[in-house]
Formats: sequence, C-alpha cells, structure tokens
Amino acid sequence: MEGTANKGSALDYVSITPTDYEESRAYPVIILVHGFGASMYDLAGLAPGIHQTGYVYLCPNGTVPLDIGGGQIGFGWTTPDGFNDPEEAKNTEEAFDAFMEEVREPYGLEPGNMLIIGFSQGGGLAYRYGLPRPDVFAGIGALSASIHDMEQLATQLPDERTQPIFVGHGDQDQVVPIDRGRSANTQLEQWGYGDLIYNEYGGAGHEITPTELRDLSQWAVRVLPPADPQTPGVSPGGIILP
Repeated sequence: MEGTANKGSALDYVSITPTDYEESRAYPVIILVHGFGASMYDLAGLAPGIHQTGYVYLCPNGTVPLDIGGGQIGFGWTTPDGFNDPEEAKNTEEAFDAFMEEVREPYGLEPGNMLIIGFSQGGGLAYRYGLPRPDVFAGIGALSASIHDMEQLATQLPDERTQPIFVGHGDQDQVVPIDRGRSANTQLEQWGYGDLIYNEYGGAGHEITPTELRDLSQWAVRVLPPADPQTPGVSPGGIILP
C-alpha cells in the first residue's frame, strides 16, 4: 500500500491506495477521521488492518490547529466542545463538504460507495456528517466517540433509518467514558437504527485494540464489499508514507 500526503484547498489529507492501484478502476472508499489533537496520519495505520487491496482510504486533517506541547501541533475538528456550538459545527461541516467535493473526481467517489469511520472527536464528526447522508455513506463507524447535540442532529435524520452503524468503545476509556458510548448506542436504537453493532472491549482505554480492528474490518467488508475480496485485513503497518 502507498500513502501520499496531499495539500487540499479545504483540508490537507493522506490518500492510501493498494500497491497495484489502477486509477481507471472503481474502488470503494473509506474515509478515516482522526481524533482531537491528532492529525491526518493518525488513522492511516488502520488501512492494512481493514483490507489491503480492496479500498482507497482518505484521511483528512482537522480544521483547528492545537498546541499539544513540546513544540508539537495537533489538530481538532472543533475546539473541545465545539460540536455543541452551531457556528463551529457549521464551519466544520462546510470544510468537510469542500473536502468531499475536491476528492470526488480524483478518487471516483460515488454516493453509496463510501464508509466514514472516526475515532473519538472524529467519531463524533462521523455521526454528525454521516447520519444525515445515508445516500452518500453506505455505513458509519464510530470508535470511542460521543453523539453531540442529539436534539439538533435528530432534526436532520432521514425517515428511513437502515444505514449500518458500527460502534466500538473500551470499557476503561478515561477520555471519552464508556457511558457516552452506551448513551450513543441507546440513542441510535431509539432513533430506530436496526443495523447497529455495538461492542465494548474489556480492559481497553482510549484506543483501538486489535480485536476492535478485526471486528471493524469484518463489518466494513460486509457493509461495503471491497474491490478485491480475496485479501483480508492484516495487522497495522505496511504503508509507505512520505
């Protein structure tokens, strides 16, 4: 697999393609959305663990630069509680709209041929951006995440709620406590989402464990079959990044 850092007009992003990638071939696309204080490189290592040859992966960079100490800069999608601020949330969604439009033609994005998977704050964005767009995203993955501003999001949901959703959370998470994952699961059930997988991972903190990655891979392949179904996911690694 090969990763390329791209300077976008809206958001910078890493694109990850199979080793024998053919630009003329239609690949399903998985968008991986990092968490607060991380960057576009953070979830790139998940790609081989999901599937090596069957998808194109796009990992956008957050909109808000953050000083994370030691001279290091991370990124967020909003300030810490920004998804509860209508103006901040709107700005983030508009930036994501522009990113989606920019990558649509180069990577052959087609409605219904994409998954959006996010970790922590990125999972919150996956909920907020993905749930109102079931025609765009074949499924949503939210790892160690919360649903923010449930009342406002409820007004944007489609009438038909068949979109598959994968929710995973470590039961020892000290950053996004397990109660928030359980609350998200309960709310999704109450909203009527039937194709919903909810997994808690015993002893896990604010992290993506190998078991969770295996479960996520199996879910992704079921919901959005890869272009090459013969090669399963492997352990993270094996991406050539710039």
